[in-house]
Amino acid sequence: MNTIAPALRVLLGGTVRPVRIAFQTDAVDKDALAISLPADADTPLAIVAAMKEALQGSDDVKAVSVEGLGVFRVSTSAGQGRVAGKIALVTGAAQGFGLEIAQSLAGEGATVVLADINVNGAKAAAGEICAAQGQGRAIGVAMNVTDAESVAAALDETVRAFGGLDLLISNAGVLKAQSVKTQPKKDFDFVTAVNYTGYFLCVQAAAPILAAGHLADANYTSDIIQINSKSGLVGSNRNGAYAGSKFGGIGLTQSFALELIEDGVKVNSICPGNFFDGPLWSDPENGLFVQYLRTGKIPGAKTLQDVRAGYEAKVPMKRGCMTADVMKAVYYLIDQQYETGQALPVTGGQVMLS
Repeated sequence: MNTIAPALRVLLGGTVRPVRIAFQTDAVDKDALAISLPADADTPLAIVAAMKEALQGSDDVKAVSVEGLGVFRVSTSAGQGRVAGKIALVTGAAQGFGLEIAQSLAGEGATVVLADINVNGAKAAAGEICAAQGQGRAIGVAMNVTDAESVAAALDETVRAFGGLDLLISNAGVLKAQSVKTQPKKDFDFVTAVNYTGYFLCVQAAAPILAAGHLADANYTSDIIQINSKSGLVGSNRNGAYAGSKFGGIGLTQSFALELIEDGVKVNSICPGNFFDGPLWSDPENGLFVQYLRTGKIPGAKTLQDVRAGYEAKVPMKRGCMTADVMKAVYYLIDQQYETGQALPVTGGQVMLS
């Protein structure tokens, strides 16, 4: 399934704008092009080669019936924009930064999968995107990025719904700020599991799906973009668990980039500055402003407003990072065909590469 459908998207739609494909196990379509794969087609390379041969000379295919598997129905996305026709999965997309990323991608023509442990929130947000952009333009799926089975199930659901994937945005992240002298190991492990191991598990599940399109046509490329942090570039006082997980994430990005480029997959990180207006910072109970006031990260701060002002003062541009700032970087990395393995700062000048 996760080889056939992504390869079909490219074989039938081309590399610039692959088609969408919906799969049904028990469907019957008398007009579908019927193909059967040889018994010895037991590797992705062999499967794609057999599909190429079976599709040779076939034009304007609306459905493909694969013996023993089911029917793949072809459709095109009505979206227009910089990522028109792409299928994008965003983790941690039920709210905040992840939701705004998904909304932007949909607005620029992508079909979007909102993945989140809060599946009800993800489905509700997907419904709002469909209302704004058109039916079928988004779905919400359950995903716990720390659980390999949950991640795999979400990717399988994505393939069944749309036929594959062109863009993975690994956005899900957590932060628990505390001194290394006092932080409980369970908090350190939680941050590491979500921010570091979760990124690994998502890439591991998505990589074979992305590779299948490249097997179908060597000109087809895809993207993995990790939403990292400026704390992945410089240490963070009394916030070592988070900074360590983000430093490690950049190491994964560079390593994945070296390995997956042979499959036509570019892998990059974006390192935003502080997103002050999102729930990570501004949640009135557990946001970072609350945590940092409690732990004394801004000397002399008496209120949440004092903490925010202290952090804004650290930025040469005197404001926090916004989703629009990050999306410019996302679209740049997708458009740029000659860049992989990078950690791109979007920090208002607060962190400068050397």
